[in-house]
Amino acid sequence: MQGTWTDRSPGEDSVLISTAHPVTHTALLGLGVYRPRRSVPNSEIVDRIDSSDEWIRTRSGITARGWAEPDETIVAMSVNAARRALAAAGIAAEQIDAVVLATSSQMVLGPSAGAVVATELGLHDTAAFDVSAGCAGFCYALGNAAALVRAGQARHVLVIGVERLSDLLDPTDRTCAFIFADGAGAVVVGPSESEGIGPVAWGSDGSQTSAIKQDKDFTEYFAEVAAAEEAGERSQRPYIRMNGQAVFRWAITFLEKACRDALDRAGITASDLDAFVPHQANSRITDALVRTLGLPDTVAVARDIVESGNTSAASVPMAMEQLLRTGEARHGDLALLLGFGAGLAYAGQVVRLPPLA
Repeated sequence: MQGTWTDRSPGEDSVLISTAHPVTHTALLGLGVYRPRRSVPNSEIVDRIDSSDEWIRTRSGITARGWAEPDETIVAMSVNAARRALAAAGIAAEQIDAVVLATSSQMVLGPSAGAVVATELGLHDTAAFDVSAGCAGFCYALGNAAALVRAGQARHVLVIGVERLSDLLDPTDRTCAFIFADGAGAVVVGPSESEGIGPVAWGSDGSQTSAIKQDKDFTEYFAEVAAAEEAGERSQRPYIRMNGQAVFRWAITFLEKACRDALDRAGITASDLDAFVPHQANSRITDALVRTLGLPDTVAVARDIVESGNTSAASVPMAMEQLLRTGEARHGDLALLLGFGAGLAYAGQVVRLPPLA
């Protein structure tokens, strides 16, 4: 009879739904990054924020940062990093089954940057989506990608972290103008004979959204634009605002737990690590985490922030590349990754470092 149905448990005469074929282990198969052509030293920005090179270095560790030129778009930087990651992995673009792209600075809501990047790479009818988790975005995307491969939903997943934060900076803001930067990093995730990506430890605290946020939503912005046009004035675009002290307090009091959770889930201890790759937020936060975790001197610690600034979702893969490029760490080394920031959100996992092209 129309409008009724029968709840019947599967039996011998039932049609069964097929399932994907899961795999046991995943790994990072290749890594590639893109750094903007333009490097901006502290001397270029200190006058506008009434600061000094010494003050910036002391507060953050930053000496320079990469700011993208007009042609270095979210998509262009992503495609460049992705091609390098594919080359490092020895994987052809057509072998990619999904693209997971993490960013907080794509200036349009649709289409997703991931979908456009997939097309630019020559992929057709490939799953692609964006992740918005602030500076934890890459590690969030990596956790999702590893789960897709383990579940058999994809064999190879391209994970990208990319930002053009220079578009969202108030050049006169003493708290932010010297910190944030641009760039992209990508990895290929795929099946492996042994485990190369540990379980993700992640979480968020939405009660602290004011610590790092866009200072107005787009509804407010459009209303200001209309009012400014009527008055013959110019409106101010949305900018990133940050309460640095609030972020610092949260980082040094909470992130030890996040790190130890990731280590415990992977079944290792801090003394087993070869490298530590935290989000490049601030050198003082990195130093505090190293001390709190009791990392031995043999552990290589990523310091990409010095010349690259804080690149948010691109930070962790770019910092991995810096360690590998300089020889401070090697392909196959055991590393703890940790992304944290706006949300406030965090995510971390233990990995075997991938090869570079």
